[in-house]
Amino acid sequence: MSGDSAIAIDVRGLTKSFGGREVVHDLSMQVKRGSIYGFLGPNGSGKTTTIRILCGLLTPDSGEGTCLGYDIRKDADKIKRQVGYMTQRFSLYQDLSVRENLEFVARLYGLRDARGAAREMIKRLGLSGREDQLAGELSGGWKQRLALGACTLPSPKLLLLDEPTAGVDPKARRDFWNEIHALAAGGLTVLVSTHYMDEAERCHEIAYIAYGHLLAHGTVEDVIAKSALSTYTVTGEDLNELAVALTGKPGVDMVAPFGTSLHVSGRDVAALESSIAPWRERSSLHWQKSSPSLEDVFIELMGRSTDNFR
Repeated sequence: MSGDSAIAIDVRGLTKSFGGREVVHDLSMQVKRGSIYGFLGPNGSGKTTTIRILCGLLTPDSGEGTCLGYDIRKDADKIKRQVGYMTQRFSLYQDLSVRENLEFVARLYGLRDARGAAREMIKRLGLSGREDQLAGELSGGWKQRLALGACTLPSPKLLLLDEPTAGVDPKARRDFWNEIHALAAGGLTVLVSTHYMDEAERCHEIAYIAYGHLLAHGTVEDVIAKSALSTYTVTGEDLNELAVALTGKPGVDMVAPFGTSLHVSGRDVAALESSIAPWRERSSLHWQKSSPSLEDVFIELMGRSTDNFR
């Protein structure tokens, strides 16, 4: 092992192609140990491929770096042994009970006291009373909790979560993220892909990846500040008419409805002000300058991303 012990992942110039199409382009980044690092971006834009390269599960076509102090090219097998991977689709045995699934995983990884390890995990994740329930009969939230328990049972140093809370209710999502933060506080490094803005805001740092290109990264505050978006929140009548009229106008990079209001944003302040000027004179509309949200930035970045698979 080598490298800075405070850095879990340090990679430079990663590129990966499949079938002649570049899925990851010249990507460089660092991830601190014990941090929760979120990946955002359109579907099919290379997030999962990027995560798999970062932890040695895929070999890049070019580029170099380390994960957990190991070379991602030379030491992939050593990295894999320290990685827990929770996929979006529930992958445990549906016809085994909660306890049986956890005991099986514990034995698979050679834990000395498989029953004891399963018992402790059941207690930790609040699964007590459900030990003998079949995994296939669990609700989405409980399945998610069981899957998290299974992939952290062998005490990995790096946890990969691929859209882990898709289809899970808000209460279960919050409980899940509380557990993730507790694990990170104990030193576990977490890479997570998500489309939920509230989840992205719970990450220590985020990266926005669109069709293989890293467009933005840093803390949520950094990413919002670097977007340089000037944003207005508009309320009043005929907001749909306003949205249609402003879309595509000079300086207007984003027009998006948010409940009973409309967000209008752009990076060229002068051009934006010129385009909205006629509409600001309407008494039926109320314009208020506001700080851009992470979702504003996300939508604006999507708007200027080019789908390289078209």
